[in-house]
Amino acid sequence: MEAMFHITTLHYLVLGAVLFLLGVIGVLTRRNVVIVLMSIELILNAVNLNLVAFSRFWGSVHGQVFAIFIITDAAAEAAVGLGILIAFFRNKETINVDEVNLLKW
Repeated sequence: MEAMFHITTLHYLVLGAVLFLLGVIGVLTRRNVVIVLMSIELILNAVNLNLVAFSRFWGSVHGQVFAIFIITDAAAEAAVGLGILIAFFRNKETINVDEVNLLKW
């Protein structure tokens, strides 16, 4: 017997929600800046998954175009975030989020 399993839009939305939740938990609970940046990337990828799923569901390419813009924004965010992280580490020799307020002065 061969089981037929059809992946629907709901499956993609549930996966996107799980990825989004994991990203939010990572941002709220971690103190390491690298892990926080990775969690933000996870959130953006969850949004991309939902955009592409709805784009396929509606038969339009608008969601895919927005996903490309979000990927571009995520790459820029990673580059700027890592640059700030390197500058911070050179000054304070730590990557703890609690120490970031020292950059104010």
